[in-house]
Amino acid sequence: MRSRIIKLKLKQIFAIAKKNMKIYYFEPPVLIFGLLFPAFLFLAFYQGRQMPIDDLFPGLLGIIFFFGGSSVGPFIVPWETRTKTLERVLCAPISVSVLILGDIVGGFIFGVIFSSLILIIGMLFFEITIKSMVLLLLAIFISAFCFASLGTIFSALPTDKPSNVMMLSNLIRLPIIFISGVFVPINQLSSMAKLVAPLSPVTYVTDLMRYLLMQESYFSVTLNFTILSIFSIILFSLSVYFHRKTLLKRI
Repeated sequence: MRSRIIKLKLKQIFAIAKKNMKIYYFEPPVLIFGLLFPAFLFLAFYQGRQMPIDDLFPGLLGIIFFFGGSSVGPFIVPWETRTKTLERVLCAPISVSVLILGDIVGGFIFGVIFSSLILIIGMLFFEITIKSMVLLLLAIFISAFCFASLGTIFSALPTDKPSNVMMLSNLIRLPIIFISGVFVPINQLSSMAKLVAPLSPVTYVTDLMRYLLMQESYFSVTLNFTILSIFSIILFSLSVYFHRKTLLKRI
């Protein structure tokens, strides 16, 4: 009986994720903020700097993981509120946690796809080598889930204007990027920055990428994975909590 319930919930989650993938993956805001914006942000920092691409590639991956995973979630619920399709979703016999997990899985897959493409490009054109493919896959999956959960928190804002949610998300995401040791390794940051950097989940993803690509890291691999897992649980729980508070206000 319990296995049937779990199987049903998984079908519901992937049905919601499939719907989101078909509708939102190629929407201009998702492509701009999920792929083009982090790419140009990285290029703006890289231009004119006398640094090998190998030293900056972990930071690029950290940015792509972060923006790719967190760009789909903010767009879904506000858009469905605006198009009056959210009521139909809420009438379905599913819980709020299943609904949010479906949105998270959509952002998760988006983040995995684009981060994998960047990795393939790096391996083909820049001769990037990976220390452990198992650890790399685990890092991609955990970070994609973590950042997709963050993206769904933004969509809890009770509005039917995706632009408002995107503005709020970027107001939060941009400062997070600059305190995360993405452009400058943590061990080269100032003392104050070193105190702030551990507050960002992007810090641990970037540190993992430095270990896997450059065989150097500031934190231990175990600590990076542990903190990322804790962030994932907290962000998912907050997402479910906030949506339970605001979903009915949208109808």
